[in-house]
Amino acid sequence: MTTFQFYLAVIIFCLTYVGIMSEKFPRTICALVGGGAMIYAGYVTQSEAFERFIDWNTLGLLAGMMILISVVKKSGFFRVLALWAMKESKGSPRELLVLLSCVTAVGASLIDSVTAALLIAPMTISLCRMLKISPVPVLVSEILMCNVGGTALMIGNPPNVMIGSATHLDFNDFLINLAPVVVITIVATLIGILFIFRKELPHGHLPKEQIDAIDIMSAVEDKMIFKRSLIVLGLTIVGFVLHSRFGLQSATIAMTGGVVAMLACHVNPEEAMKEVDLDTLFFFMGLFILVGGMENAGVITAIASWGVALANGDNHLITYMILWLSGVASAFIDNIPFTATMIPLIKDMQALMNLPHADYMWWALATGACFGGNGTMIGASPNVIMVAIAAKEGHNISFGTFMKWCFPLMIMSLIVSSVYIEVRYFMLAGM
Repeated sequence: MTTFQFYLAVIIFCLTYVGIMSEKFPRTICALVGGGAMIYAGYVTQSEAFERFIDWNTLGLLAGMMILISVVKKSGFFRVLALWAMKESKGSPRELLVLLSCVTAVGASLIDSVTAALLIAPMTISLCRMLKISPVPVLVSEILMCNVGGTALMIGNPPNVMIGSATHLDFNDFLINLAPVVVITIVATLIGILFIFRKELPHGHLPKEQIDAIDIMSAVEDKMIFKRSLIVLGLTIVGFVLHSRFGLQSATIAMTGGVVAMLACHVNPEEAMKEVDLDTLFFFMGLFILVGGMENAGVITAIASWGVALANGDNHLITYMILWLSGVASAFIDNIPFTATMIPLIKDMQALMNLPHADYMWWALATGACFGGNGTMIGASPNVIMVAIAAKEGHNISFGTFMKWCFPLMIMSLIVSSVYIEVRYFMLAGM
């Protein structure tokens, strides 16, 4: 590659990134144009793009889970959980916030953070209206839980899906390595939220008659779909746990779960397929080709060499650079293209340092990219969705106010991650 070709690839990448971040153009169009530019400029051939750079496992996993969740949504499962939280909290605003936050975190890890946000936000507003309190504190807590909870499993947040598909790490690796730090962060975040909104969350409970009148199962519209879809979801999770033992890819498990859910619940395939977000899938395709062009141009390797030299080959320092750069950057830019760029960069760093199994770097990227989304209103999709839903109900949250509440909590979560990584992967490992 000549110097001109090197910098041309950088220019194509930067222009694409600016287009995505500006939100003046559809992000999918930006990604596809950027990927196409890499092909037309000769950095990537069409066959190379399809055979080497587009991660079909990631796309298959996302599509399969979209189909499965489209069926689960019909079951009313999230509405059942929301009513359960109301009944268990006995109408106490503080207890309701904690329970709904935990429900959101679990939902975000088992399905995905965006779906969890779409399903839980309307129910939250309805429940808060019953208690005659502002839903803002609860919605803000749920936003944070979407991003933190979704970090626990490989299928929760897009960065995890991408990391899992691009590396040797499987579902169990994410569960064992990330679930502990997620639990710790959830507890710390809830303490912070309860302190920040201590004046907006009054003490007290609803009258016993009102609590007893709540029928949890009234949220179930179709008992057959409710039972069967949850059984299929549970079996799919078991499949993710066991897939590596049978030599199967995660996309195969997700697609199987989606097809079985449609068959078992008698759902029209055309109706289920409407829930497959083609916009997101093509966005990923464009990004994969774009980053592939950067790899072939030698830009990724050059940045990796610079990073290793800057850290003087210290894997401690590089790990924390990955964590904090990912965290702060993901608060202001989309963590999906950021993660797509960081994956080959970390691979090159590991190769240069002869650390092929430095998995703690992947955990630093996952926690940084996912936790960092909590920093600002635009940091992650659940933030934008829930803020928009709140605004429709007359509860406006400004960019500055959101950042004042959540950026310190995001920094706290990165500190928790730093301590966790240091203790588990360096101190206890004797490194």
